[in-house]
Amino acid sequence: MNARTSVVYGLSLIALLVLLPFGRALAQDNDSLAAAGLGAGLLMFFLLFAAAGYIYMALALQTIANKTNTENSWLAWIPIANIILMLNIAKKPIWWIILFLIPIANIVVIVIVWMAIAEARRKPSWWGILFIVPVANLVVPGVLAWSD
Repeated sequence: MNARTSVVYGLSLIALLVLLPFGRALAQDNDSLAAAGLGAGLLMFFLLFAAAGYIYMALALQTIANKTNTENSWLAWIPIANIILMLNIAKKPIWWIILFLIPIANIVVIVIVWMAIAEARRKPSWWGILFIVPVANLVVPGVLAWSD
């Protein structure tokens, strides 16, 4: 059994253990208790997936920083500082962090920065454009981090 399969089994087991106590509440007539239990279970489920996504992106960004010899790769774990780390890897000015806060401009800036990160990892720059595609934006950082 490889690591990916064990992670999927582990997440499934956690979701089952979180949602299992609320099955009894759904079988009773008390609708408010059932709704509260289901809401709490779904909230825990989504929080677990959000935490897993954050850990994945932080690990990928830290690995990219280490492979490009960028200093302070630990900044990948701090929410706003990881943008500064991305700008350092891409060799863009730090004031671009302001552009990340402007609603429509941030999409363009994210693509430009990820294109520069792909070039820093000696990959085609069009991989940064894939950051717009919903599922590809989860795959691209991993490929940039852990491929040769």
